[in-house]
Amino acid sequence: MTDPTNINAQSHVIPHGGLKVMASHLRRDAFLYVRQSTLRQVIQNTESTQRQYALQQRAVALGWPVERVHVIDCDLGHSGASAVDREGFQQLVAEVSLGHAGVVLGLEVSRLARNSADWQRLLELCALSDTLIVDEDGLYDCNDFNDRMLLGLKGTLSEAELHFLRARLRGGILSKARRGELASPLPVGLVYDEARHVRLDPDRQVQQTIRLLFETFRRTGAAHATVSHFRKENLLFPRRQRSGPRKGELIWGDLSLSRVLQVLHNPRYAGAFFFGRSRTRTWPDGSCHTQLLPEDEWLVLIPNLHVGYISWEEYQDNLKRLRENAQAHGADRRKSPPREGPALLQGRVICGVCGRRMTVRYRVRQGNPSPDYVCQRESVDHATPRCQHLPGQAIDAAVAHLLSETLTPLNLEVTLAVQQEIETRQDEVNALRAQQVARAQYEADLASQRYRRVDPNNRLVASTLEAEWNAALRTLQETQQEYERHCQVDRLLINDEVREQILALTTDFPRVWNDPHTTDRDRKRLLGLLVEDVTLIKTQAITIQVRFRGGTTQTLTIPAARPIWQTWETAPEVVGAIDELLDRHTDRQIATILNERGLRSGKGEAFHARIVARIRRTYGLKSRYERLREAGMLTAEEMIQVLQVSGKTMKAWHKAGLLRGHAYNDKNCYLFEPPGPDAPLRHQGRRLADRQQLAEFVLESTKEVQYEA
Repeated sequence: MTDPTNINAQSHVIPHGGLKVMASHLRRDAFLYVRQSTLRQVIQNTESTQRQYALQQRAVALGWPVERVHVIDCDLGHSGASAVDREGFQQLVAEVSLGHAGVVLGLEVSRLARNSADWQRLLELCALSDTLIVDEDGLYDCNDFNDRMLLGLKGTLSEAELHFLRARLRGGILSKARRGELASPLPVGLVYDEARHVRLDPDRQVQQTIRLLFETFRRTGAAHATVSHFRKENLLFPRRQRSGPRKGELIWGDLSLSRVLQVLHNPRYAGAFFFGRSRTRTWPDGSCHTQLLPEDEWLVLIPNLHVGYISWEEYQDNLKRLRENAQAHGADRRKSPPREGPALLQGRVICGVCGRRMTVRYRVRQGNPSPDYVCQRESVDHATPRCQHLPGQAIDAAVAHLLSETLTPLNLEVTLAVQQEIETRQDEVNALRAQQVARAQYEADLASQRYRRVDPNNRLVASTLEAEWNAALRTLQETQQEYERHCQVDRLLINDEVREQILALTTDFPRVWNDPHTTDRDRKRLLGLLVEDVTLIKTQAITIQVRFRGGTTQTLTIPAARPIWQTWETAPEVVGAIDELLDRHTDRQIATILNERGLRSGKGEAFHARIVARIRRTYGLKSRYERLREAGMLTAEEMIQVLQVSGKTMKAWHKAGLLRGHAYNDKNCYLFEPPGPDAPLRHQGRRLADRQQLAEFVLESTKEVQYEA
């Protein structure tokens, strides 16, 4: 028998491998893949690791030199369920794909892959590159049909083995979970006692802090407001370390919004046991993503199983309030918690043009925040012009006035009666929906019985009945969800005591509403008790349609707000006064007179010369210069030519009163009256003070300037 270590390069068949190991295989390298699923197995199951390394001698026996047998063992401690995180397996696949591997060795198929997709991909690559596979049972050629089928079955059994192991473990966990006995990590504030029963944390500070969180949320109605309260009072919140050297230690820190939401969404604080609240899926890239499931899809939910900080009913109310608060940030803002801003109709305004919810925007006007109601969803999504943009101050004032007038005992009594009638009708409708659910349940049970009676071997009929059963189950689920959704609609249940309290509120409502100590948030809460929503339509005027709880509606109409530039327009009486004063005064003098009369500009500012000049130019009023020129006044140059004197002499005569001049601006620039037949003449040696002064005269035209002495 030939020594397998001495291979003739020209031989074509190796006796030790039968007809499978060829010279073309021996010219390439051998790769031994070693893997254990966990680090614990690497440390404790050393015998399995030694058996895998021993396959190196099997490759030598088949004809590969020991120096050409490569051991890939960097995947020790990694699961074979996926190839994403296994660098060694990826290296092995790369070597096979490049044609560097003549044989791949593994103790068993499960060492290489426990995933059929990875295993079949490796088999396909081995077939394309003519690579052999060796395990503890034998040697296989992937191009041989029988070998390929055997390897495929081994891969399927390996994956099934992993499934069976998981199923046994999962079954035990579910069995304990359905009894509520499964020990799971508890949130801070709850601990296990010696008998493995859930108890409140014996630390009274922890208990009081958690109770304060629930009380604050019950009072404020918002998770963010709860965080603000803790921050304002400098309160810390506990958390328990889950891992690391400080595992189990209680740590105190600032309360965050995510922590508040975790506490409010955790049923354990209401004394309920749950299991299967989330679903974890592995994506093609190997990353794991966890999805929270709705409550009706949880595997186990047992309310009131142990002690808690709140009741199950309060837990459900908290979730309902959080859902309403979350709708304030969606595309359709149906409800939102009252905030600190002055917008009275926050979260309740509907666009009368497109039907979408309108958002609130604030701008500062005269030092105070002023709300605007904006419909901009279409503009944001498709870059189109905004649907509507309405200033909110006048709208809020109109709605507040309507509430004060409408909220009377008679009107409220009618509203309560209508509400009672609506509730009666809702009960009738709910009874009908319950019958629909019962009918859907009957159809699903009937489809199930048909499917169970059919012969399993008759797949043509069984597949049809199975599809009908699935369709019936989907219909049942949809009907139940629709019924539950309608049952959870907010209804204001009113008894006699509540009726008396509401009727008594009508006498105090205006006083409470107008009280300066009543905050904007409180006014919004009062509004929410009475008003369902408000629809706004802007045309030549603003139409306000108020829908009260109970179904009654009322329509208001207010003038549309003028554009801001129109609010800055100067009043007509001010323009008329300026036009009249320009006959006698300059711009600065006119500004002084207007301020003395208590008049103000369009922006509410005091007048000065620049404002008067701007108004004069804007409204096309003739300037004082033009008015004086139209009255026949002469410029200084013209007077010099008429009098045949120098400019210095002309100014001296004007100063002495021999010439009458009239200022046409605030820079002491003058126009002069024509000298006439009594024009002054030069008199050598005669004092100017002794000469005759000009007589005063007044122009008769109302559009001409009247001159003063």
